[in-house]
Amino acid sequence: MKKPAPLDVDAILDDRGTRIIVCCGAGGVGKTTTAAALGLRAAERGRGAVVLTVDPARRLAQSMGLSELDNTPRLVHTAEGGGQLFAMMLDMKRTFDEIIEAHADPERARQILSNPFYQSLSSSFSGTQEYMAMEKLGQLRRSDEWDLIIVDTPPSRSALDFLDAPERLGRFLDGRFIKLLTAPAKAGGRSAFRLLNAGFGLVAGAMTKLLGAQVLKDLQTFVSALDAVFGGFRQRAEMTYRLLQAPGTAFVVVAAPERDAMREASYFVERLAEERMPLAGLVVNRVHFSPAAGISAARSAAAAEDLESKGEHELTAAVLRLHTGRMQLAAREHREQEHFVSAHPTVPVVQVRAMSEDVHDLAGLHQIGELLASGA
Repeated sequence: MKKPAPLDVDAILDDRGTRIIVCCGAGGVGKTTTAAALGLRAAERGRGAVVLTVDPARRLAQSMGLSELDNTPRLVHTAEGGGQLFAMMLDMKRTFDEIIEAHADPERARQILSNPFYQSLSSSFSGTQEYMAMEKLGQLRRSDEWDLIIVDTPPSRSALDFLDAPERLGRFLDGRFIKLLTAPAKAGGRSAFRLLNAGFGLVAGAMTKLLGAQVLKDLQTFVSALDAVFGGFRQRAEMTYRLLQAPGTAFVVVAAPERDAMREASYFVERLAEERMPLAGLVVNRVHFSPAAGISAARSAAAAEDLESKGEHELTAAVLRLHTGRMQLAAREHREQEHFVSAHPTVPVVQVRAMSEDVHDLAGLHQIGELLASGA
């Protein structure tokens, strides 16, 4: 395998111009652990870092030895040099509520928050998680409380769906049904009344029969607030999108040396290139390395078979079988990584060797950080 350029993790963390790191990758490849380890190492090197996980699972809290995280950044560790590590888990419903509270007067906010259509939209509408991830990232960046924000995206290809948030939100707000419902409020005064009675009246009459008067009233009340609340969000989402394209952002793709995970890594690399997002490199977790010296897999398998046929040295034969399996696994992982490097020869790569157990505390995260920096 042609050796790719090494990913210099410490250089990224030490660069004060780097303000956002986005970790993305398939599920089950150690992405959350990588994000947490980067955050801890940044704190150990004097930075004020916050790790935001968009993954609804509690992996980030577990990796830090915490019982839970919520929508408010929590101090996890203060390093000797003064750096600090905070962590939080996106609560999309709470983040949505914060937008309403911040961009509507108290009475209007109360009406919206209690509206059944809003309650459904804020908790189950397709794309809500991605919209709120974009919003929360923007909030953290604008607050300027942390000089490094590390985002742990959801597993699978939906990890990059938040890049589509501004466009998808625009399509939603510009849809014919939404325009029809907001037209009376936008017209204002008597003209609004005439428009409601003339153009909207036929549709409203049919919907009233179908849904009921109260349901239609709730829908109109909710939609009338869309422009004031969502319009500002659309602008902020577009600003955050441009921020992700800026030099102060670094995307880190995380993978495992397995066929499906490496294919997903290729997808992420290509998608980021299409969106002109700054890719820092690839982290390959849980890599098994061949021993520096020793017999080959073929020779150890033949030796084990010879001992087993003679019924001699059962323990030695078992050890040789284990060695054979380890060598074959390392060779298979090497081939999978070679395919990626052949397709993306300019992408810097760092390998992290497989650990004997899962990471569940800061000591384990520190060890992962050391491996990320040293390149195994």
